[in-house]
Amino acid sequence: MRQRRILLAAATTLLAALALPATLSMASAADRFITVASTTSTEQSGLFKHLLPIFEKKTGIEVRVVAVGTGQAIKLAEKGDADVLFVHHKPSEEKFVAAGYAAKRLPVMYNDFVVVGPKSDPAKIKDMKDTAAAFKKVAAAKAPFASRGDKSGTHLAEQAFWKAAGVDATAASGQWYRETGSGMGPTLNTAAGMDAYALADRGTWLSFTNRKNLEIVVEGDPKLFNQYGVMAVSKAKHPHVKDKDGQAFVDWLVSPEGQKAIADYKINSQQLFFPNARQAGA
Repeated sequence: MRQRRILLAAATTLLAALALPATLSMASAADRFITVASTTSTEQSGLFKHLLPIFEKKTGIEVRVVAVGTGQAIKLAEKGDADVLFVHHKPSEEKFVAAGYAAKRLPVMYNDFVVVGPKSDPAKIKDMKDTAAAFKKVAAAKAPFASRGDKSGTHLAEQAFWKAAGVDATAASGQWYRETGSGMGPTLNTAAGMDAYALADRGTWLSFTNRKNLEIVVEGDPKLFNQYGVMAVSKAKHPHVKDKDGQAFVDWLVSPEGQKAIADYKINSQQLFFPNARQAGA
């Protein structure tokens, strides 16, 4: 009887040992993920909810997105807290690459910015095609303006328009100029609540439902063009980054399949982003 117990215990131990590699393999597969530092516009527009299931099903790589402003996303990637950087401020992206944090930057897609504002249009800027001139009229009228104020790609674009208009809008902070320090969706909520103007990316605007009295008042200015780029974070800078899986995501985004997936994302039959991975100089 005692010998039978010993044999049974040995068999149980052997079976557990044989099952261990399979268990570890399953755990390893479950732990296969990358972190992507990206913008609130790609997240709040719903683009990632559309794209990621396609990529994850194809590769088995889970993508965990940290959606913040472009400036914050770049800082995360610089610290090695992300495997991929996917943002929309080309000068900052090129600086990131030049500093050795990525081997190269690849264009992915574009849309455009729009200026939204109340239907009453107190600054009288509706249908203007010169965004800087429109901003100058907003400042002259001291009409409420909601700014992200978060060093995001949208905020940096907005600051460039104020500079072109010759206006120091931050000097009026807390008066007619309100800095939310938050993402695009919350900033649009603020603008809707106070009948204010705001600069928004078209993707988030199209997915935004709490518009109240807001509408697009300025669009079509070539300077409102909004390009997105993607970079795999360099393993030379941060040895712990998942460079192969990160590069797999980058490669998929710029592949014909990834580009088609981007083009296929629409809200109310309107395309939010336009793929241009092979456009020279983008």
